Amino acid sequence: MKQRYRFTSSLARVVAIVAVLMPFAAGAAAGPEWKPDKRVELIVPSGAGGGNDRIARIVHKTMQDQRLTDAVITIVNKPGAGQVVGMAYLNQQPPDGHHIGIASVSFMTNYITGRSPIGHNDIAPLALLFAEYVGFAVKPDTKIKTGKDLLAALKADPASVSVSMSGGGAGNHNHLALGTVTSAVGGDIRKLKAVAYPSGRDAMMALLGGHVDLAVAPAATLLPQIQSGQLRMIAITAPKRLEGAFAQVPTWRELGAAAVVSNWRVMIAPRGTLSQPIAYWENVLARVVETDDWKKMLEDDVLTGHFLKSAETRAYLNAQYEELKGLLTALGMAK
Repeated sequence: MKQRYRFTSSLARVVAIVAVLMPFAAGAAAGPEWKPDKRVELIVPSGAGGGNDRIARIVHKTMQDQRLTDAVITIVNKPGAGQVVGMAYLNQQPPDGHHIGIASVSFMTNYITGRSPIGHNDIAPLALLFAEYVGFAVKPDTKIKTGKDLLAALKADPASVSVSMSGGGAGNHNHLALGTVTSAVGGDIRKLKAVAYPSGRDAMMALLGGHVDLAVAPAATLLPQIQSGQLRMIAITAPKRLEGAFAQVPTWRELGAAAVVSNWRVMIAPRGTLSQPIAYWENVLARVVETDDWKKMLEDDVLTGHFLKSAETRAYLNAQYEELKGLLTALGMAK
């Protein structure tokens, strides 16, 4: 019995020593916290001046002005094929944390509709930044006065309403919003008389010029003309009424059409990016969205802050994929 007791005591002492030394060993194994050690590229899958480019430049400026990172960051625009060119370029880079990017909902809808080979499982999410909802605007002197007027027209004859959309192609958030509203009242989406323009500004100018009856574009794009009285927003695809400049604009839900469509923005990295660089960038971005400049931008553009870190963003994108696939299938744009 004494021999057994001595063995147990010795074992206990060994365990105690190991327990003391483990933190030091773990620290030595882990090494210093990861941070960029060379120039970083911030890849924008669209041209200069577009929505993704604008947000990327605000993120970049905030990082630099607030000294949230010591990295030297260069913005690289890779436009083409509805974000496909930019996404392909991103994934050609080494997953070492020195290449990050921004993407909007179109990169996912293009994958669902078969226009792009790159989907949400082909990138490493860093963070979700915010949600941007789609506005439906008319001129003050148009035959369409309210959201209910538009619903009635779309139900009776979708071809009776000419529409300008921003984004440049079918299947993006603006087209999805228009199609969802039309479908909600039983209108034939195949008869929609819609013209796609490369930007929200172009879509708005088509309406101001009297070429169309309705413009469908991100709400912030329409805001200056709404405030000046040149346009009037009749409904928005938000889940509930927004605050500020759009507080009086009804949601489509209020008007009887279940149309909630968001053009979210996510920050991403190449597929296979390791956990340490992901943790670094998600923490930097978490600090970006807490700055006064960022909060003012959200308020000025009437955007809804919706920050999620990497793992939560992955879950959000998974849920969005299922929802968008269902909507696009119903609209006849996906199998």
